[in-house]
Amino acid sequence: MEPTHESDLMDPVPEIHADLELAEFLRWGRDLHHQGRYEDAAKAYELILGLDRDNEEARIGRNRAVRRAVPRWHWEMLHDEERAEIYDRAIRRAVASDPGSLVLDIGAGSGLLAMMAARAGARQVVACEGQPAVAETASRVVRVAGYDDAVTVVSKLSTRMTVPEDLPRRADLLVTEIVDCGLLGEGILGTIAHAREHLLTRDATIMPSRGRIIAQLIESEPLHRKNHVGKLYGFDLAPFNRLSTLEYFDSRLHRHEHRTLSDPLPVFDFDFHTADATPRSTELLVHPTAAGKLHAIAFWFEMELLPGITIDNAPGHDSHWKQAIQCLPVPVHVQPGEPVVLDAAHDGECVRFTVPAGTAPGQERDVPEAAR
Repeated sequence: MEPTHESDLMDPVPEIHADLELAEFLRWGRDLHHQGRYEDAAKAYELILGLDRDNEEARIGRNRAVRRAVPRWHWEMLHDEERAEIYDRAIRRAVASDPGSLVLDIGAGSGLLAMMAARAGARQVVACEGQPAVAETASRVVRVAGYDDAVTVVSKLSTRMTVPEDLPRRADLLVTEIVDCGLLGEGILGTIAHAREHLLTRDATIMPSRGRIIAQLIESEPLHRKNHVGKLYGFDLAPFNRLSTLEYFDSRLHRHEHRTLSDPLPVFDFDFHTADATPRSTELLVHPTAAGKLHAIAFWFEMELLPGITIDNAPGHDSHWKQAIQCLPVPVHVQPGEPVVLDAAHDGECVRFTVPAGTAPGQERDVPEAAR
């Protein structure tokens, strides 16, 4: 029988198959998200959007996956004008001394620091970013800004980069900002040590060049409540404290009622030209300046980008890094005239404080092998 209408000439099967394929991809994306495979989920939804760019479920699904994979602090960091101005000043000084330097930006994020280097006159900048969605977006940012002739974005962790596959040669200037509120939490020690060995020239400029961790004794019931609970509403909820963090969390100290019980004191110093991620510990004798209940140790960092150019996240600064707060499991009463022994240790990535009983202060030392 001859078809009598143009619609009769159309085979409905491909359309049905396409719908089935789309539904399978959507189900696949949801399953990946529920498994915690957020990068893969985002890619699955992107495949769907390639076929149907107006698919609302795919659009929302991709955004949910990206939100899980990309930390929200990126936006607050980009609006930290003081941080941007200080880094820009240091980058301009470093590039001006040798515009022909090959610049390596580790942990490029949006590509901001890499573009600052290009704007300052650097002719070749390689920016590496380990988070694929961020790296792809950084490439777009660089291209839209018109610096893609000077800046190349590599979607890879720096510790997986090699010369000449990812870098045409060893870099002369390293720019990085892979630090958290406690300085070490994003792996800056190991990352720079690896770069020195595999990616940088022997006399490369390293930015930041130095770092210091500073701590202070704090009395603050509100901060302690952020990590501990007791009897409430007629129930003893203290067993829930087994889930509290043993290390630090970030918070803006000035937003919580608190009293300082000591002067700030330096804890660890790092020269990024020589430091590595070897665990260290030190015992400090702290002289309380006021009587009170020691609930927490607040600590922060100072970084020297170049001589004379420093940046920090000390209390009172509206830095996006906030401060690092470590609560003691049990508050300790302190008073002037009775020094407190504070034991500080880091494992290369995280600083932790304890107040040991009956321990005499000592010198900085290597952590014994069994404690690592």
